[in-house]
Amino acid sequence: MSKKEQLLREFNEAFIKGDHEFVLDHVTENIAWEMVGTDKIEGKEAFSIALEEMKNDAEVKIVFNHVITHGITAAVDGTIYMKGTEETKIYSFCDIYKFNTFKEGKIKELKSYVVDITES
Repeated sequence: MSKKEQLLREFNEAFIKGDHEFVLDHVTENIAWEMVGTDKIEGKEAFSIALEEMKNDAEVKIVFNHVITHGITAAVDGTIYMKGTEETKIYSFCDIYKFNTFKEGKIKELKSYVVDITES
């Protein structure tokens, strides 16, 4: 497993488990995050606020299907299980990443596609 693949796995784990310090350490000051279907978030401060707003007490698990890296771009897809007090929500996701440099870079762009696939 490449360093970048390992970083992306750890980044996604930290993201869903609320380890905002780890997440913020691996993005640039001018991070741009688009969750398709919502407004684009620009800048590390706005990104940090968005992370705080997403906090919840659900038990979470992530399953990775693919982690693909090439140069300064990468893609990760998988499934997130969020077990709340009354139900478990299931989301399928795909994130597209752009890093600021080829090696040892930080994430400067993130585009997230998230679909609720919880069975009714």
